[in-house]
Amino acid sequence: MSRENQVLYRLQAIEQLLHDAGLWQSSAPPSEAFNSQEPFCVDTMAPLQWLQWIFLPRMHALLDAGSALPVKLAIAPYYEVALPEDMPERTELLRTLSLFDQLFEHDT
Repeated sequence: MSRENQVLYRLQAIEQLLHDAGLWQSSAPPSEAFNSQEPFCVDTMAPLQWLQWIFLPRMHALLDAGSALPVKLAIAPYYEVALPEDMPERTELLRTLSLFDQLFEHDT
């Protein structure tokens, strides 16, 4: 399987988990929330909002355009800190994000 297909597969797994867990939002955050200059939009969005509304679309846009994928990427560490300890889906989401990050651990 090509690296692009692996990335797409993992993105779809993240999306499916968010849907299955009832964490997928049907309405986008206010437009001003997208203007943040902070990493992960920490000042304007909740962690799962950034994942759904910024990260996933940007990764899909890179794949759709045939653009170069990031060489290094690690989002799971942010979610280890950002997600509530008592969140029922936390363990599965962290596992899924870690599997995604593994695709970017080595130069391919």
